[in-house]
Amino acid sequence: MTSRHDLTASATPVTAPAGAPNVLVVLLDDMGFGASSAFGGPCRMPVAEQLAADGLRYTRFHTTALCSPTRSALLTGRNHHSVGMGTVTNLAVDAPGYDAMRSPSKATLARTLSLNGYATGAFGKMHQTPNAELTPAGPFTHWPTQEGFDRFYGFLGGETDQFVPNLVDGTTYVDPPATPEEGYHFSEDVVDKAAEWIRGVRRHDPAKPWFCYLPFGATHAPFHVPEAWRDRYRGEFSHGWDEQRERTLARQQQLGIVPEDAELAPWAPGAPHWDELDDDDRRVAERLMEVYAAFAEHTDAQVGRLVEQLRQLGELDNTLVLYVLGDNGASCEGGLEGTLNETLRLNGLPDTTARILEQLDDIGSPTTYPHYNVGWALAMDTPYQWAKQVASHYGGTRNGLVVHWPAGTTGRGELRHQWHHVIDVAPTILEAAGLPHPTSVDGVPQDPIEGTSFAYSLRDAGAAERHTTQYFEMHGNRGIYHEGWTAVTKHRTPWTVGQVELSDFDEDVWELYDTATDWTQARDVAHLHPERLAQLQALFLVEAERHHVLPLDDRFLERLLPELNGKQEAPPVLRLDTSSVNVHERAAPNLKNTSYAVTAAVEGAEGADGVLVAQGGEFGGWALFVARGRLVHAYNYFGVETTHTRSPGPLGAGPHEVGVRFTYDGGGLGRGGHLELFVDGATVATSRLERTAPFSFSIVEGLDVGRDRGRAVSPEYPRGDGNAFTGVLHHVTLRSGDDAVRPTPEQELASVLTVH
Repeated sequence: MTSRHDLTASATPVTAPAGAPNVLVVLLDDMGFGASSAFGGPCRMPVAEQLAADGLRYTRFHTTALCSPTRSALLTGRNHHSVGMGTVTNLAVDAPGYDAMRSPSKATLARTLSLNGYATGAFGKMHQTPNAELTPAGPFTHWPTQEGFDRFYGFLGGETDQFVPNLVDGTTYVDPPATPEEGYHFSEDVVDKAAEWIRGVRRHDPAKPWFCYLPFGATHAPFHVPEAWRDRYRGEFSHGWDEQRERTLARQQQLGIVPEDAELAPWAPGAPHWDELDDDDRRVAERLMEVYAAFAEHTDAQVGRLVEQLRQLGELDNTLVLYVLGDNGASCEGGLEGTLNETLRLNGLPDTTARILEQLDDIGSPTTYPHYNVGWALAMDTPYQWAKQVASHYGGTRNGLVVHWPAGTTGRGELRHQWHHVIDVAPTILEAAGLPHPTSVDGVPQDPIEGTSFAYSLRDAGAAERHTTQYFEMHGNRGIYHEGWTAVTKHRTPWTVGQVELSDFDEDVWELYDTATDWTQARDVAHLHPERLAQLQALFLVEAERHHVLPLDDRFLERLLPELNGKQEAPPVLRLDTSSVNVHERAAPNLKNTSYAVTAAVEGAEGADGVLVAQGGEFGGWALFVARGRLVHAYNYFGVETTHTRSPGPLGAGPHEVGVRFTYDGGGLGRGGHLELFVDGATVATSRLERTAPFSFSIVEGLDVGRDRGRAVSPEYPRGDGNAFTGVLHHVTLRSGDDAVRPTPEQELASVLTVH
């Protein structure tokens, strides 16, 4: 029999140890410690509460402060920099701790379980695949089905439209099985698929344990909620975020989640208090929070549907359920004002209260892409300070964890206060399954798992904690936990996402907290214990060197742009055909902050309709399409304004080379320029774009040829199959840079001709 220490696929299947439990890991996105009712928050989550009442709540469980890093740590048992995930995959750069390229010497939990007789399935958000692997050329090395999962259904990026998701089934992009009008919602879909998969496993092998990883896109923006759920919290947040913090802390103290003497940590500098807002600001903020709370409750209800199916199958008692309420703290990425379209904020651009008021009652619907205010994010992290991205403070890294496993735990409804981290999940599951840490997987010697199993605490509330040292770092925000003490420094403010002036690292001010007496990091005692602070700062550097954190990199959106990060992942010229589906923005020529040209070779365009090429969608992007035989270009500036440029008449019969040239003004990011449509080299229409996307057209939707999948860039063509080009499209060519708009002699000659 193959040793479980040396795991290599063989002709003779290895069976799991007798009695090994099923494993269900549910991971929510962007939910702060103080959001869920299970941890004292205002978002009603009765399933989490019931699982906690029948199981355990861990009150000092930690994540990495950002999504991709937390997920990689959870799935490998290693620190995020150790597996190259020092930031999200979208912002990866060529540095050992930040390239998003997990080494095969750090195999995933899914692969280990698969080789030990488990069925493995993942349903939801992965956010683990490097940009370089997101094209049909592959390799598919870091796609879920090659990282140990037998089955995958979900999306690969950081977020998706919950009504029109960017779906992948295995390694194939697919359309959603229904439309928003037909009642489709992504959270419901992935639970349906997970339940179907579990039933299939059990139907064909009554004894085989399964590992189901269910990482929701919720409650990450966009806050998309089915219509029947949107008004469940009407009027419940008129008291504002300051009072909400007080209410949540009181409830947490009542539940024993925090000690009775716990204090609210300081309010983040620069964030407004509720009484500083005017009436319109408050109306907008209330509605955004109402919809977020409904989003959270709706997600919890989907978890409940799966739990109930497990109960009916007789699987629940011997299923180790880990319900992780957030992969980091609550998100401040909606900005101080909140937003109707998070893509604006992710380009460093503000939204306005006046604009949001115009669609106040639509928030949460398919016509919006909303995110709440910074103030609510801070309140959802109660009682801690700061939020997502801020790895230094517990507001960014402490998340609720519910563990439910009747066959393997004792003490129903008890709390566990041992300090643990997301890297501890994998070794805990291996220990629960009766499996040692592998020394070799698929013939590759394995680096040690860096996490510490918390299985020892499942049956013993009083057991001494075993995870005693842990570093934290994210975009320059950094800290160290050691034996009850934390030394931390906040370097970058989480709602400043564009280019900003940051202090030098050696100018950052470090704080010191004794969390044995100050649970919430409310009282900085650095001035009282300078020697201890210095020791912890030195320990941080030791841990940072060991785990490939250094050199520190505090850039954020700047990493998206080749002119700023020195890395051009896509060629400046790329020819595509109609087989090109959802080409990732980093895999296509860069059409931001530069001149460019897009050319399409077509036939049969006279009287035709449909999209030739589109990048992005309804909340930001551009498209070249034909409407009743006329060539049209649409530039959608984040749903704020859409500029259409049209040919004066229909295209004539025969083959044509049609396209658009854009000459960029230069002088910075997101500037304007001159746009011209051309047919067979001759300019047929011009327009002026006063502003353009500085960092990204869309974090969700890529580039499609021959059709615009997902959301429509322009309201002048339908969403879905109905926008496919009805003529013949041979290919589309994208050219980036100044050379792209320099006309050839033939084009110069043609430009003086009139095209009818």
